[in-house]
Amino acid sequence: MRRLVFFKLLACFLLVIAAATLTLDLTVRRAWQKSLQAEIENSLVEKTRLFAQRVASDHALALQQLINEEAAAGNARATVIDSLGRVLAESQADPRNMENHADRPEFRAALQGRVGMDRRTSRTLGIPFLYVAVPVPGGAVRMAYPLSTLQQAERDNLRSLRVSSAIALAAALLLAAVIAHLVSRRLRRIVAFAERIATGDFSARIAETSSDEIAVVASALDRTARQLEESFAAVETSRQQLESVLNSMQEAVIAVSGDGKVLWVNGRMQRLAGGGVRVGAAVVETVRDPSFLAAVEGAISRKETCTARATALQPGKLFQVTAAPMPLYSKSKAGGVTSGAVAVLHDLTDLERVEKTRRDFIANVSHELRTPLTSVQGYTEALLDSPAAGESGTREFLEIILKNAARMSRLTEDLLVLARVESGEQRFRLQPVVPALPLQDALATFQVEAQELGMELTIESTAAEPVLADPEALHQVLANLIRNALNYAREGGKINLGARSSGGMVEFYVQDFGPGIASEHLPRLFERFYRVDKARSRESGGTGLGLAIVKHIVLAHGGQVRAASRLGHGCTFYFTIPQASAAPATDVSRIPPPASSPQYPGP
Repeated sequence: MRRLVFFKLLACFLLVIAAATLTLDLTVRRAWQKSLQAEIENSLVEKTRLFAQRVASDHALALQQLINEEAAAGNARATVIDSLGRVLAESQADPRNMENHADRPEFRAALQGRVGMDRRTSRTLGIPFLYVAVPVPGGAVRMAYPLSTLQQAERDNLRSLRVSSAIALAAALLLAAVIAHLVSRRLRRIVAFAERIATGDFSARIAETSSDEIAVVASALDRTARQLEESFAAVETSRQQLESVLNSMQEAVIAVSGDGKVLWVNGRMQRLAGGGVRVGAAVVETVRDPSFLAAVEGAISRKETCTARATALQPGKLFQVTAAPMPLYSKSKAGGVTSGAVAVLHDLTDLERVEKTRRDFIANVSHELRTPLTSVQGYTEALLDSPAAGESGTREFLEIILKNAARMSRLTEDLLVLARVESGEQRFRLQPVVPALPLQDALATFQVEAQELGMELTIESTAAEPVLADPEALHQVLANLIRNALNYAREGGKINLGARSSGGMVEFYVQDFGPGIASEHLPRLFERFYRVDKARSRESGGTGLGLAIVKHIVLAHGGQVRAASRLGHGCTFYFTIPQASAAPATDVSRIPPPASSPQYPGP
């Protein structure tokens, strides 16, 4: 593999040199052959003309002797032919045995006054000749040059050309091998440099002194290595800083890949798991809390933030789990970006303990207040019925006492209901309920009261899909919202009730046309004891807990509650309840029905 580039370059050079040598051989050989043939033809023509002049002017020598001298001088065959085609003299044959030459092409051309030329095999000697004939008085003279001499000259020249070509090829091949070796060595240096970079050694450098393309590539790779070294140093510094920050957090943090493998944990998570979390191991092997695993799986599969409460991580501990999707760059052949998750665990044990203490305190105090408040109400009513109540001022005081005692009684009842719902003690008997039934029930309950206040209470719309809810709890929610509208929207003169389907849920609403609520109050409407108009709330006898009870009952059913309003245009309260067909099948079994239906205080 190390010599692969060398052999490729050498093969390329060899092909180029061979192609050049072959092309040169063919072109030079053809050109030389043409040149040699033309030179022989021209020389033979000149010799034949000289031969013709001598035959015409030299009468001292016998014709046969003259022919023999010319043939020897010209290294060719000489012939004299009369105008009838009879051979008069021949240097290499007996004229008497030779046939008539009147049909020879070169002789016919010579008789016409031109130089005749032809190539053919001699019938007399049986070898190929180049014939040239020139006219003389009374006939023509002819000289013939044997083509075998020409062919031998061509073979000798071809042999010389091939030897010289082989020598040139060997020299060029040696030079190509040297060049290929130099190029291959430079490329191997670049490959070795790239392999060091691939293994993470960003301190590797490569120096090139030339200015060709390979040097440009090497220089670019060298700059890339420097930039990578700086970038990875910055990344490593950031990673160490982030790791220090995460390890100093009081919350436990764990990162999980898309296939459920642990990518990273901070120190708090290791302590929480007893040091048993191993990077690269399946998270289910070390963290076995179902709620935690469900939140992480939901963040990976749905690519959205999921929350849950984990109770099985440590005995007696409660953790709030927040799992968020995290993009990961895959190292597989497919590449691309995959999804993992990072989970943060916040210890809610102390907060939950304090919250439970608060709920228990409110529930206990409210429970303890019920008896004395009942006694105060009873004795006050008894005093109002006694003759002493007729004295001046006494009845007025007794009525004030009774009114405030009744208000405190409602407040304690609402606190008890809210505490039971918040703590999960209140069990709801979930069953399919047609939305029209609780709406009609609420209408019947408040129709008379609304008419006495001069208000119109109507059902505007309803949904056909049944919801999965506790009928008594649903009635309590609607009763609190209608009571709220009767107390604060009397100027509007009308209250609309309704329900409509919305994506697997049924959305109920209570709409009034009163003065409305300013936007800054809307986010806090469902807080305990929050009042928009405190003086008017106390005058109406409200406890400030009705909307808080609505919120927690709706949340316990798996729904949401909200309010929308504009000043001068009334207010609309919305709450959603899951449809019976869309609710999980475990909802009813998860909340067992109580021995008797829960009793709710009046609105």
